[in-house]
Amino acid sequence: MAGRPRLDDAPERLVRAAVGLLAERGPSAVKARTVASASGLSTMVVYSHFGGIPELMRAVADHGFRELGRAFGRVPVTEDPIADLFAMALTCRQAARENPHLYDLMFGLSTRATYRPLSDTDLRMSGRSPGFREAHAHVIAACGRLVDSGRVERRDPEVVAAQLWSMAHGFITLEMADHFVEFEDAVVQVLLPLGVSFSVGLGDERERAEASHRVGARLYESIVRSR
Repeated sequence: MAGRPRLDDAPERLVRAAVGLLAERGPSAVKARTVASASGLSTMVVYSHFGGIPELMRAVADHGFRELGRAFGRVPVTEDPIADLFAMALTCRQAARENPHLYDLMFGLSTRATYRPLSDTDLRMSGRSPGFREAHAHVIAACGRLVDSGRVERRDPEVVAAQLWSMAHGFITLEMADHFVEFEDAVVQVLLPLGVSFSVGLGDERERAEASHRVGARLYESIVRSR
């Protein structure tokens, strides 16, 4: 037994190896042999723990959402829920910029890659992912604080969270695809005004919404500096 690698942490090692391959070489590099090599394990271990690459990629996506949830958890809860939400949107954007291929996988944009996507909807990387639910819970909680603040009209926080998630993800996806290259600062020129307009649509006052988004941008910068 001497010299053999530990196998009790094999699933985590395989997931982290796949995350690294996505970051460095893209989805086409994620194969059983490359993951095994990067993790220091055998290809048999890949199949024994996950069944195949599609199942491993599901775990990788869930890992990505758990990491995003932890990042959301580092955003302070302040007395300004709109500022908190904008800081979370910028946090999500940063996660996408750090590993675009992982972000694509998390949001179902990598099914065109060389690995085979899962066909069973109950097994796909989706809103049913435990990691996604953990991350999204932070957004729902902040939306609940927003509704309770009285700054916007009374409505279901989960609906508001879904709308905000769609808005932020749409911006991030387009930015990552270079649709905003003509802008000097897409966050300031596109995302911030979009967030303000959304807040006003919910019932907030424009000047107050603008101020909150500026506070949120500063809050996010303070988080980055504290890393």
